[in-house]
Amino acid sequence: LDGCEVLRMLRAVSAVPVIVATARDDEPQIVRALDAGADDYVVKPFSAAHLDARIRAVLRRSRDDDAEPAPVRVGGLLIEQAGREAFLDGARLDLTPKEFDLLHYLALRPGQVVSKRELLTEVWRMAYGGADKTVDVHLSWLRRKLGESAQAPRYLQTVHGVGVKIVDPGP
Repeated sequence: LDGCEVLRMLRAVSAVPVIVATARDDEPQIVRALDAGADDYVVKPFSAAHLDARIRAVLRRSRDDDAEPAPVRVGGLLIEQAGREAFLDGARLDLTPKEFDLLHYLALRPGQVVSKRELLTEVWRMAYGGADKTVDVHLSWLRRKLGESAQAPRYLQTVHGVGVKIVDPGP
């Protein structure tokens, strides 16, 4: 496999820091690797001190990302990622792990239409393929737990032919 393809596959399932160390110094290749998910890129020859400094910098940035995330609120929904709990109007929702992941992913993007393909990639970690029906079924279960349906949506609105979005239903 091509290194950039490996990076794309890795990024579909992990956020582990990656530094590409290679002899290739052409700019299009560097851009391609960074766009595929590399955190840094060093060209041979390099010293151990140089590589060590790059590793420290990447780890420093990744530690900043590990800070405890703030709760997400959309209308009466409160989603606490740290405790993997969600509440609707103060009542705890009994969600499966995948339902929680789906709700949290959408809640981080309020008002933004998210395609089923993106949900399969980001929530289910299926970089290549997967059934859209999986998303439909989980959305249906999630809607039921939110006290709504596809015909009478409050939070989860389908945009036909495009995807789904989460909205604040207002007062």
